[in-house]
Amino acid sequence: MQATVHYLYNSGFALETEKHLFIFDYYLDDPPSGGLRHGVINPREIAALGKETVVLVSHGHFDHFNRVIFGWRGAIPGVRYVLSSDIPHRPGIAAAIAPGEERDFGDFTLRALHSTDLGVAFLIKTEGLTLYHGGDLNWWHWEGEPEEDNREMALLYKKEIDSLAGEQIDLAFLPLDPRLEQPAYLLGMDYFLRRVEVERVLPMHFGDDGRVFDWLERDPRAAEYRDRVVRIERRGQSFSLEL
Repeated sequence: MQATVHYLYNSGFALETEKHLFIFDYYLDDPPSGGLRHGVINPREIAALGKETVVLVSHGHFDHFNRVIFGWRGAIPGVRYVLSSDIPHRPGIAAAIAPGEERDFGDFTLRALHSTDLGVAFLIKTEGLTLYHGGDLNWWHWEGEPEEDNREMALLYKKEIDSLAGEQIDLAFLPLDPRLEQPAYLLGMDYFLRRVEVERVLPMHFGDDGRVFDWLERDPRAAEYRDRVVRIERRGQSFSLEL
């Protein structure tokens, strides 16, 4: 299947499949009405696509969630919202999903994994595709933190990722955060891609710091899967992927 991905910034993406548009973790709404080519959701542009639009938010941190999304209801016919349960629930507007929960929405199924920070990660199955958006589920190994804390983080992360064993994921959005510095920046992605079958990967949570792609290019740990990782160079960049 041909799919198109638009990079919206940080962990924000818009993913077009044949029938759906999934919008993940949108928060940077500037310039207003700028459109997908600028990494901005313009509701009129989205409505013109004529797809089933589903807006998903992995948790309530400011760089993953912007209440502007609820203003799209009048302009995007049938838009649906699925929010992590840590975000105050809005009955009649959004469905809430808790860590460990699985839901069938009819045209797609959704499994929520426990984040190692806040909220959930999403595993979506629809149209014969399996999609994954990690939210802030990552192996957060911070230099200077107590080793006991870093060991506990490693155990929690591995437990969640190991629960995906046997899945064949067509497209995964995985954190690759330069703030962790080398070599820890790659711990989460490396473990994920060695434990789970993934066709294509789009890194996220790097903000304006694209040096992680240069690190990845030179990192011997990534030799086995580097060709499956898409390099992102700017906000608003679009990718046409065969999945």
